[in-house]
Amino acid sequence: MNIFKTIARILFFRFTCEEMGQLSTKHLAAGIAGTWLVGMGRYWDDPGASVLQHLGLGSVIYIFVLAFLVWLIVKPLKVNGWNYTIVLTFISLTSFPAILYAIPVERFFPITTANTINVWFLAVVAVWRLLLLYFFLKRFAGLVSGEVLTITLMPICLIIATLTFLNLHRVVFNIMGGIRTQTAHDDSYMVLIVLTAGSVILIGPLLIAYGVIIYLRNKKLKHIDKKPCQLL
Repeated sequence: MNIFKTIARILFFRFTCEEMGQLSTKHLAAGIAGTWLVGMGRYWDDPGASVLQHLGLGSVIYIFVLAFLVWLIVKPLKVNGWNYTIVLTFISLTSFPAILYAIPVERFFPITTANTINVWFLAVVAVWRLLLLYFFLKRFAGLVSGEVLTITLMPICLIIATLTFLNLHRVVFNIMGGIRTQTAHDDSYMVLIVLTAGSVILIGPLLIAYGVIIYLRNKKLKHIDKKPCQLL
């Protein structure tokens, strides 16, 4: 399939299980390139971003880590045809909506309005990509809704908590100390702080649910021998 057509089908939830199994290294290369470009766009006007973020490398590292976590979490569920390359390729191709972050809204609106717009951009991109991951796990891995919800939230909660601590600890401390210059990304940072608190709270229940899912899934699959896509 044409790479751009594939990306469009993925982004608008039109992909099938069979199409996911046909993703190639060309799709992966396009996904990594797209992630790199939107990563640079995300932080090009953020003076508090690190060098890795300005170069777009932080976003590239992120998709490798997220793909590994998703692959690792699903692995004990014994999904046929499950491999890291397919997961990485799919996640890289879902990075394109983040181009919204590159729009310099603070140059066209007052700082308070720009803050609000950036928060909406953050919400739209986050929900969009979460839904794409949900659909991927349901259509390709053949998991049921409860399993998909747990596995979708687990890596996200872990990454949000980790990245917020590593990348935004300076912002958090400055906000608490009241010594930070206001920027158009302030409200987005506050949203991430709230999400971090929620992620920490959810980790325990998610781990318990994950353990139950592994037990029930393995018990159910003892007498099932199906190829990928047949569990849908």
